[in-house]
Amino acid sequence: MRGTIGGTIGENLTPIDIVEMTAAYGQWLIHNGNNKKVVVGRDGRISGQIVSQLAVSTLLSLGIDVIDLGLSTTPTVEMAVPAEEAGGGIIFSASHNPKNWNALKLLNEKGEFVSKKAGATILQMADDRDLTFCEVDELGHYSQSDKYIDYHIEKIFDLDILDIDKIASGNFKVVVDCINSTGAIALPPLFQRMGVSYELLNQEVTGEFAHDPEPVPANLVDLAQAVVSSGADMGISVDPDVDRLVFVCEDGSMFSEEYTIVAAADFVLSKTPGNTVSNLSSTRALADVTHKRGGKYEPSAVGEVNVVAKMKEINAVIGGEGNGGVIYPALHYGRDALVGIAMVLNHLADQKMKLSELKESYPSYKIVKEKLQLESDDAIVPILNKLKKHYLNEKLNEEDGLKIDFEDGWVHIRSSNTEPIMRIIAEAKSQERAKVIVANILKLINE
Repeated sequence: MRGTIGGTIGENLTPIDIVEMTAAYGQWLIHNGNNKKVVVGRDGRISGQIVSQLAVSTLLSLGIDVIDLGLSTTPTVEMAVPAEEAGGGIIFSASHNPKNWNALKLLNEKGEFVSKKAGATILQMADDRDLTFCEVDELGHYSQSDKYIDYHIEKIFDLDILDIDKIASGNFKVVVDCINSTGAIALPPLFQRMGVSYELLNQEVTGEFAHDPEPVPANLVDLAQAVVSSGADMGISVDPDVDRLVFVCEDGSMFSEEYTIVAAADFVLSKTPGNTVSNLSSTRALADVTHKRGGKYEPSAVGEVNVVAKMKEINAVIGGEGNGGVIYPALHYGRDALVGIAMVLNHLADQKMKLSELKESYPSYKIVKEKLQLESDDAIVPILNKLKKHYLNEKLNEEDGLKIDFEDGWVHIRSSNTEPIMRIIAEAKSQERAKVIVANILKLINE
């Protein structure tokens, strides 16, 4: 559940909404037979402590024990849930959204996001206010733990696929944009253990984000300049809860968030051949690299929970999303910037390449994105039907909106999960061709 802090009940993320949603989640855990224990953690947002305290008190009032990791990362909380044999977990973070946003990311007993079906049940329970709280002798127990970032890093170093000595031998120097959140806490011990020299930008965990926190090129200008001026091997940008990972090359050029999963997968497939998954809106380069390595690639609907479901279905060795999300199931089924960093550094050390050279070794694609306002959720249906009829002779995928695959590119049209808009995303070998694909779609829509 995501929203802006303050405002009107039911329209923004108010204390009432936080309590109702947390109570519904807690009741769902109890009704589901899960252990009455929940792990919580938060990113560095200004509102984080308030949101956390409201939710924690609500869980305790339901008779649920709470283990509070405090300032942490989304992947760290995800890993702590099964380690604590908890019934679930909550991360208080609105990911890449600006500082006035916050959210409750709800996890099941495996430390994975709850399913769409479970989410719908929880929302209905919150709407119905079918909530019962405990009497005083049955209240939950509250405890704190500060061990799980170190635990997270230890589990990464235990992975057979990684050669930490090889990474250290690369004598890497990196510049990291911590965006005034918990990357500043989690990443330094990772680099220290890997023998990587680092410089931190925006390292004060204040929640006063130095720039728009989404790690896209427009927001990475200062990082790119710092990489070049310091002679670093790369720049690294993470979002506030450290589950998205984006690189900047040593010459200040963008590696592209779309290629984070490509590089990580290339490394994994070079060690353990197998299948891969990304969502329908992610670059075709992952499929190309997977096929080159002898594996099978399959797309999923947009959304981490859908990627994970598809990964389990085809037993993928790695998967992720084109927003810089790397999911490595040998560690856990969640996007994880820490393991992604280790993989890419190990890959560079193996290949004895600069980051820009690694990018040049992959198929080059360009993505163009457009969005249109929708009057209602159903307004997209006749649009998709029209497009489907027009492109009947092309390869179509209707799992999530409509994806049309051409020989030289693709376009994906779908409604947003978080806004009343329709997204149009196209990819081709050139920016010009991708723009033409989008223009053709817009023309058909407006006819």
